[in-house]
Amino acid sequence: MTDSRKVLAAALLAALAALGCEKEAEQAEDVTRPVAVVPVTVATVEERIEGSGELQAKDRATIASEVEGVVTELAVDEGDRVEEGALLLAIDPEKRGLAARNARAQLADASAALAEAEREQKRVLVLHEKGIASDAQLDQRSTGLERARSMVEAARAGAGVAERALRDARLRAPFSGWIANREVSRGEYVRPGQPLFELVALDPIEVEFSVAERDSARVHIGQHVGVVVAPYPDEAFRGEVTVISPIVDTRTRTLRIKARIANPDGRLRPGLFARTDLGIAEREGALLVPEEAVLQRADGEVVFVAAADNTARRVVVKTGLQREGQVEIVEGLGAGDEVIVSGHAALVDGSPIARTGAPAAPDEQSVEAVADAPAPGAR
Repeated sequence: MTDSRKVLAAALLAALAALGCEKEAEQAEDVTRPVAVVPVTVATVEERIEGSGELQAKDRATIASEVEGVVTELAVDEGDRVEEGALLLAIDPEKRGLAARNARAQLADASAALAEAEREQKRVLVLHEKGIASDAQLDQRSTGLERARSMVEAARAGAGVAERALRDARLRAPFSGWIANREVSRGEYVRPGQPLFELVALDPIEVEFSVAERDSARVHIGQHVGVVVAPYPDEAFRGEVTVISPIVDTRTRTLRIKARIANPDGRLRPGLFARTDLGIAEREGALLVPEEAVLQRADGEVVFVAAADNTARRVVVKTGLQREGQVEIVEGLGAGDEVIVSGHAALVDGSPIARTGAPAAPDEQSVEAVADAPAPGAR
């Protein structure tokens, strides 16, 4: 081979080598993913548990008749306020009074007969001890005494029933409240068990609502709750948690809560839809990332962090509250980390990346996070 051919062959080999290096460089550039990154934000989180529910009467009763007869007196009407023990209506108390007097007279007669039987039994017993009265006579007087005692017990029971009927003839309110419904009129003949009134207690009143199971550990007896209803949208009524259900509803994954609200003027009424707020708790130093940075994977929630060597680091995180496009990161990230918010769908741990810029970060220095609870109709 001549020198000129040797030079030409060397030049050709050098060109091929350069072309191979260029292709390798192009292939290396092909696996680098362009991504957008943002830094983890440190902020103060305002945390509250809000929900919706319904106002309910703490005490509500359908009052029925316990005796039969004609309604001779009607003392209240629908919408009336009544105190505990107040007269609602009377069912022929005069007739019941006569029956009670008759029962008392029968009891007095039976008591007198018992006294007579006791005296007679004592007299025969003395005669029996002297040998004047026979055993049969003594047995007869003893039997008569037992019958007289039984008659007294029966008469006493009858008098008790008559006295109870006399009391039941005057129907009284079992608790203080409002007459929500009246189903009887004066002169009507009523029977035992027939509904006559619906009585509801409005002070205090209760609100029943639900919270998500993730918030169940943050609710306790005595906790204050704000309640807003449509008729008074600019006023928040203050209540206190009195009942926490011992079980979580397996269908809705919610916990049922009841709170008591003072209602001395009766403005709050059962059946009103209510918005509830279990208060605000501020937590400083919370770590926040945009919600698009968090991916759902089989092993949980995942975030890709842009490492200093321009590779993507896959991190499984535990998230907290979410509000206005921001997600709280409870575990997995630090304050100095940068998270990938775009171009991370096909990344794997260790993928090379190229930063292409990031969307503008929010100006707010605090985020309000609300845990919403479903309406009671979803229970």
